[in-house]
Amino acid sequence: MQTAFWIWQQADWPRFVWQTERLAPLLRACTQAQGRLLGMAGAVEADEEARTSLDALLQNIITSSAIEGETLNVQSVRSSLARRLGLAPEGKVSARSEGLADLMLDATTNLAQPLSAERLFAWHACLFPSQGASLSRPIHVAALRGDDPMQVVSGRLDNPKVHFEAPPREGLELALDAFLTWFDASRRDDTLDPLLRAGIAHFWFVTLHPFDDGNGRLTRAITDLALAQAEPQAIRLHAMSASILANRAGYYRILEASQRGGLDITDWLEWFLTTLLHSLQEALARIERLLAKARYWQKRRTLALSVEQKKVLNRLLDGGERGFEQGISAAQYQAVAKVSKATATRHLADLLDKGCIERLPGGGRSTRYQVRWG
Repeated sequence: MQTAFWIWQQADWPRFVWQTERLAPLLRACTQAQGRLLGMAGAVEADEEARTSLDALLQNIITSSAIEGETLNVQSVRSSLARRLGLAPEGKVSARSEGLADLMLDATTNLAQPLSAERLFAWHACLFPSQGASLSRPIHVAALRGDDPMQVVSGRLDNPKVHFEAPPREGLELALDAFLTWFDASRRDDTLDPLLRAGIAHFWFVTLHPFDDGNGRLTRAITDLALAQAEPQAIRLHAMSASILANRAGYYRILEASQRGGLDITDWLEWFLTTLLHSLQEALARIERLLAKARYWQKRRTLALSVEQKKVLNRLLDGGERGFEQGISAAQYQAVAKVSKATATRHLADLLDKGCIERLPGGGRSTRYQVRWG
């Protein structure tokens, strides 16, 4: 009898086991973060909530492709999503962006529809609207992979290292059907935590690797579906793919290690829940920033400010990479507002007088300003 090397070669595959007591603290933390996120989101105005939802869905699409090394046209994907969410499109769309938007919204909104093979094939077609022409080779679109072994390999051709090998093509239909049957039945299993269900689904499907290409993106779409079924409102507020991308090397490391182990997938589930918690915490920070911004403008609603002043203040309030976290200088104000040096100096002095900003320590040409929240 052949010794099992890959997890799918284990005699009891796919009867996964895990250590509940080790995962319990993470499960509690994720559930509590979900609750806080939903509570805070309830205080966000409807138009801002729609934009927040758009941003999270967009981030999920862009980063899921980036995990596989693909760079998408952000503006095109945003426009495709915006139209479906009832917001004004912001640019041209493409067959690619339309397909990705359809896939994401189907996975996060059509929660009662069973995950069937036909639905998976439709998702796969959304990934490859050019009918099978990938960057490197033709692929089977909306069909299971061909007969060639499915391996992830690195190193020299004469001395390759196999990081992962999927189950053989023979019997793949039955293996996929077993997964889909479990996915449907497990939703009604009161003994299985829905967040663990999402982690198991992710690991199981990526192990099957049933398609020539697009398996990672479909795996994350299935994960989004499972998370949406667990909490329909929260899925539109956070982007787990972004947190996976932030630790892509760790993602591939834990998947490879778990593929070579036994049926105890506690390590994988621990990594999955830690990453989910990170994505929820990132969403909480964004919502908190949004609410703080609303409070800031509410307090200053009677102030007479120029369009340029409001533009710069909103950049500062939004934070992030474009938010001048170290404060803004007069030269930067001039560049963002597109005004003269004299006007920038006058605008900043006016904002100081009105209590909109405050001066950071330092002086002269190095003087910088930040938002005054009080």
